[in-house]
Amino acid sequence: MATSTVEDYLKQLYLEQQQAAAGELVPMGRLASAMGVVPGTATSMVKTLADSGLVTYEPRSGVRLTKGGEQLALHVLRRHRLVELFLVKILGLDWSEVHDEAEDLEHAISEKVLDRIDALLEFPRVDPHGDPIPPAKGKMPGTRQLSLLDCELAAPVRVARVIDQGPAFLQFVNRCGLSIGTLLTVQSRDPQAAAVSIAIDGKASIALGTEAASKIYVEAA
Repeated sequence: MATSTVEDYLKQLYLEQQQAAAGELVPMGRLASAMGVVPGTATSMVKTLADSGLVTYEPRSGVRLTKGGEQLALHVLRRHRLVELFLVKILGLDWSEVHDEAEDLEHAISEKVLDRIDALLEFPRVDPHGDPIPPAKGKMPGTRQLSLLDCELAAPVRVARVIDQGPAFLQFVNRCGLSIGTLLTVQSRDPQAAAVSIAIDGKASIALGTEAASKIYVEAA
């Protein structure tokens, strides 16, 4: 059975790979930064993972998951996201406070309990932040989502995903009224002012900074 540290590395490496081009190696410095450790510590762990056949490691280039490593990473991610949804839907916690709780619980929960949670939640496809929940079997579902920086102007869209799950940012999103499923239109973008103007449910427009807008993904309404 994989340790919690091994699971954390595999999960983070999967998330980093999602931000990279297909087949591209994840630089060790980037992985170390994401894990909050010095590069030497990350390299030591990656070498151990490579010896176990979970990653492919190329010194001075980077690392990527093997097929077996990816399967384990998706299994951990499935646990994490189902637990987050359980904490929000059943226990009533705010979506801004469940990430850290799920970080601990994802390593302790049994498959039997996880299956019961999945059934209780009626086999959900996304977690409270709109992140897709990996299926028990099969591949991660694809999505057709664009950020508020890239979606079509004046077209009705709904909030589908918030990729920054830090408590402060999620609380900011709440204050803006941009929960998952919220209907809106992007009215304009001003690169010089680094601002995006949106109208929520046809009401008065509000302005977001481009950095914030880049973290909010939408899909066609």
